[in-house]
Amino acid sequence: MINKKLKQLKIRENLFNKRRLIILNEDTFEETFSLKLTLMNVFIFATLGAIIITFVTTFIIAFTPLREFIPGYSSSKLKKEATELALKSDSLTVALKKNEAYILSIKKVLTGELEYAKFNKDSILAAAEFVVEPEKLKASDEELELRDEIYQQENDVQLNKASSSKKGTTKKSKQ
Repeated sequence: MINKKLKQLKIRENLFNKRRLIILNEDTFEETFSLKLTLMNVFIFATLGAIIITFVTTFIIAFTPLREFIPGYSSSKLKKEATELALKSDSLTVALKKNEAYILSIKKVLTGELEYAKFNKDSILAAAEFVVEPEKLKASDEELELRDEIYQQENDVQLNKASSSKKGTTKKSKQ
């Protein structure tokens, strides 16, 4: 127990004992710079310096274009271009389907499978459009049950808030 306390006192003494840092001119041994320090001061300045360097580095990486060089980050320009390309590819896919339907109809006319009188470009393109059946848009039983559950929970939360706010106003009026 006493040894522990002695060690602690010795450590504390070493941390707070003043030491002198002297920089001398080697040729003339003239004192160029002198500074009184303790180990605790050195430790505090080193820790603060490390923290400041970390924050500055984080700030530079997070808020400058430098972040684009880190794997996982992409530029806003690249994201915008990817979105535009996705929209173009979707519209090209739709146009391709329409053209395929038109060419298939022309083949049917040329082979004689379809009469010319029934051949109309607008009707072919309308047939190629993707139509969602109304039955697929209706909510299933599980969805309806989930909606009811969530609606009930939201009502319970609103009732609890309303009752707690009423209790708070009655306590204030009594005071």
